[in-house]
Amino acid sequence: MAGFAVIYGNPDRGELESMFSKIAHRGPHYQDIFLSPKVALAQNYLEADLAASPQEPKIFANFPEQGLKICYDGQMGNWQELGPQYGVADGPFREAALLLRLYQQFGAGIFQHLPDGIFTFVIADGERLLAARDLLGIKTLFYGWKDGNLYFSSELKSLAQVVEDVQSFPAGCFMDETGKITRFAELPKQPPSPFHADLNQMLDQVRGIIQKSFNNRVDFRVPTASLLSGGIDSSVIATLASEAVRQKFGNNARLKTFALGVGESQDIHNARLVAQHLGTDHHEFIVGLDELLAVLPEVVYHLESFDPSLVRSSASNFLISRKASQEGIQVLLSGEGGDEVFCGYLYLKEFPSEELFARQMECIGFLHSNASLRLDRMNQCNSVKVVAPLISGELLTYSLAIPPEYKQKPEGADKIEKWIFRKAFEDRLPEAVVWRLKQEFSQGSGSADVLPQYFENVFSDDELAEAQAQFPMVRSKEELYYFRIFTENFGTGRAIDTVGQWVCL
Repeated sequence: MAGFAVIYGNPDRGELESMFSKIAHRGPHYQDIFLSPKVALAQNYLEADLAASPQEPKIFANFPEQGLKICYDGQMGNWQELGPQYGVADGPFREAALLLRLYQQFGAGIFQHLPDGIFTFVIADGERLLAARDLLGIKTLFYGWKDGNLYFSSELKSLAQVVEDVQSFPAGCFMDETGKITRFAELPKQPPSPFHADLNQMLDQVRGIIQKSFNNRVDFRVPTASLLSGGIDSSVIATLASEAVRQKFGNNARLKTFALGVGESQDIHNARLVAQHLGTDHHEFIVGLDELLAVLPEVVYHLESFDPSLVRSSASNFLISRKASQEGIQVLLSGEGGDEVFCGYLYLKEFPSEELFARQMECIGFLHSNASLRLDRMNQCNSVKVVAPLISGELLTYSLAIPPEYKQKPEGADKIEKWIFRKAFEDRLPEAVVWRLKQEFSQGSGSADVLPQYFENVFSDDELAEAQAQFPMVRSKEELYYFRIFTENFGTGRAIDTVGQWVCL
C-alpha cells in the first residue's frame, strides 16, 4: 500500500507538495519527489511495503530504466514468478521496478502479464505517460485537468483541492499523455465452461489456489495480525495465518487476531469461538454508539463516500485498524473478496441460478467504488497495510467456472451462500462458524443496528425531503448526515459523481 500524486504538462512544485501533503498517511516511512520540466511525481510507501533496508532509500533513484520513472500502489500476487523471469532482484520497490521492466519490453501490452495484480500506476519519461488501474479497481486513482495540465492522485482529497473537474479513473483502463482512455480488460459477459465436473477436485483446487495466494502475499517480515469477524472469510484467512505463524516461528507462536463489536455483538461471539479454536492471541474491542458517532467525520473524510452501508462497516473497520496500529501491527490480513468471488451476498439468493453469473459480475463491478474503498482507506489512514488473499486473479478466474449451484446451493426453500468455499474448509473450523449465515460486517459488528435508528431522530422528514429535492441521490436520514460531512470536505460538484452507492441501504 502506498500513495502518489502526479502532474503532467507544466507542473508546479507547490501544487504537487500541497496534493502530496493530503496523503501523507499512506506512507509516512518513505517519501520522495521527482521534478522535471514536463512531469512532477511524488510517492510514499509504508515500511511494510518494502524489503528490510538499513537506511531510508530514495524512491525514484531506484528506477534508472532509460529515464523512466514510476509512481505505484498495489500488490503483485505473481511477483515470485515474474521477478526472476525478467531479471528484477528482490529488494526495495521491487514491484515498481518489475513494472518498469515489463513496460520497457511490452509498452501498453504490459497488462497481459499482470493477471494476479491489484494496482494503480503512472509511468512517465518526460514525454510519454501511461496511467492505469486494475480490472477490479481495488486500488483507487483519481484524475483531472486544469490549464492544460493532467493531474493524478491516489485519493480524492488530494486532487480536489487543486482541480474542480475531478474524476474517478475507470477500472481496467489505461490513459496516455493525451488523456485518451483505452480499456485493456473487462469482466466476462458469459460464464466460462466448467473446468471439470468432479466436486472433490473443485474443493481441492479451491483450497490449493487460496493457499498459493496466501503464500505469495504474506511473509510475516513485519508485525502481522488478522482481522477476525467470525465469518467464514476472515476465519479461513486466520486459519491459514495461524498455521503459517507456527511453521515460521515454532509451535508455541500465536497469531494476533482483532475483533470489534458494538456491545456483545454476534461478531464478537463468533470471533471468540474461532480464536479459541485456533489458539490465537486474541484482542477484542467493544465500543458503544458514542464512540461510533465520534469517528464518523474522520471516517467519511478518509473514505470519501457517503453510502450508508459502506460508512457503517468502515466505522467499525477504522476503529479496529486504529487499535491494531496502536498495538504495533503493520500488516492486517483480511477476508475481503470472498463474497464477490463465491457469491456470498444475501440479495443474490433472490435470483435464479441461470441469472447468478450476471448478478455476480454486477456485484464485482461495485467493488471499485464500494468494498475496496473500505479495504484500502480504513487501514491506510492508520498507516497499516492490508492484505486480502481472497482477492486473487487466479481464484476469481477459477471460481467463475464453478457451477452456480455450488456457490449458492439449494437447501429446501433456501440457498446456502458460498457453499463450496464453506465445504472446502469445513474440517478446519467449528461447524457453527463454517455454516453461519452471511452478514455484512456492519451487521455482524452491530453498527447496522444502532446508526440508522439514531439518525431517524437527528433530522425531520421535512429536512430530508428538502435535501432530496436538491440531491436525489440521498436516500435516508442517515445518508443525509454522511452526505453533509462529505460535501463539507469535497463540495457539491463533480466529487459527488465519484461516489458509488450500494444496491440497498
